[in-house]
Amino acid sequence: MTYYWDVLKNHYVDFKGCATRKTYWLFVLFNFIVFFILSVILSFFGDAGDILYFLCTFAVLLPSLAILVRRLHDTNRSGWWVLISLLPFIGTLILLIFLVLPSTEGENRFAN
Repeated sequence: MTYYWDVLKNHYVDFKGCATRKTYWLFVLFNFIVFFILSVILSFFGDAGDILYFLCTFAVLLPSLAILVRRLHDTNRSGWWVLISLLPFIGTLILLIFLVLPSTEGENRFAN
């Protein structure tokens, strides 16, 4: 849980530096759990719940994109590789492979 709050509090729109594989995937896991629980709770509120869910999703959009870019930096790739996900299926698959690869050993051009 500390990984989730660390990203939201200390690295909200921080696109510089690197994020380890563990940091990235724990953020994704907790984000999934939080939004699953949020969707169940807010489903009882009708349209007001839909609006709140949209606002929460929008609030986490930039930190999610920032940690994704920092994870790509950790594998010594530019953040522009995110755009490969615009290719149907194959782009998303390539991006997923990049995200599960181990960190770059030694010097990294994106490290602080």
